[in-house]
Order: sequence, then structure tokens, then C-alpha cells
Amino acid sequence: MVWSLIGTAFWAMLPAYVPNNAAVLAGGGRPIDDGRTWGGRRLLGDGKTWRGTAVGTLAGVALALGLNAVVDPVGTAIGVSLPTFPLWGGVGLALGAMAGDIAASFIKRRSGRERGASFPGLDQLDFVVGALLMAVVLAPEWALATFTPGVLVVILVTTPLLHVGTNIIAYKIGAKDEPW
Repeated sequence: MVWSLIGTAFWAMLPAYVPNNAAVLAGGGRPIDDGRTWGGRRLLGDGKTWRGTAVGTLAGVALALGLNAVVDPVGTAIGVSLPTFPLWGGVGLALGAMAGDIAASFIKRRSGRERGASFPGLDQLDFVVGALLMAVVLAPEWALATFTPGVLVVILVTTPLLHVGTNIIAYKIGAKDEPW
């Protein structure tokens, strides 16, 4: 039972876990806020770009569709019945993850934090909230059937641990400027 919840949670969130990393790799381009300010502070900052958002979203959707091709052998190998992704579920997870990260950037700027500054809690769960909300909007039946209360608990506990761990690794290999 626990293994099934863990497997389902990790599998179902993969299309939301990947977009922000893909966006960083795509890097650069025109900032979404075009340099606009509000109250003397940038709306989002240079780190949130149209190219990064598009590449991140496309990477997440492509991953969701690719996972559909291997769902049966992977599920059999780990002994878990894994969900397949409807197109709109994949779009919701990927686009929602990007939107959650963008919203967090806006909140960070409003709170006086600069780009790259730590904001515990928000940094680890912004994309999760965005992904889940957008998945419910774009593929409600699938999202509600997939993200059961038990799966949500696993996601909310393991995601911050995964986020912190992968960020530390990225920092140590020079892929990030800060370890959060």
C-alpha cells in the first residue's frame, strides 16, 4: 500500500518535476515582465523568461507522453499500477509547475527578496501547488482520481526533500548559483 502511494506520487509528478529544470537549461531570452516594476521592484525578474516557460512546459508534456509509452513495463517491474497521462493532464502538470514558479517569483519580489534568495516552503512547493491546480482545471477527472489524499501526502512530504537534495547537487556541480 505505501509502496503504491510512493510509486504513484513520484510517477504522477514527474511531468511537474522536470519543467523548471528544463527552463533553466533553456535559459535566457526575453523576461516575461519585460523589465516592468511595481512598487519599485521588478514584477518577476530576469530569471522568468518566455523561452524558459515554453521549453519547460513542452519538456513536461513530452515527458508525460513518453511515460505513457513505458507505463506498463515500469508498473510491472515495480509492482504498482501507475496512471497514464491524458494530454491535458500532462499540459496541466507542466504548465502549472511553471505558473506556480512564476507566481512564487512574484511573491518573492513583493516580499523584498531578490532573485535567487531563499524562501523556505514557497521554494519547495510553489510548482507543486501550481501543477496540481492546473491539472484539476484541465483534466479534473484524471487529476482527482490520480491525486488521492494518500498520494498528496506523499507528494507534500517527499517533494521538499527531493527539491532540496537536487538543488544541493546542482549547486555542487555548478549548475546553480545557490543551493536552494
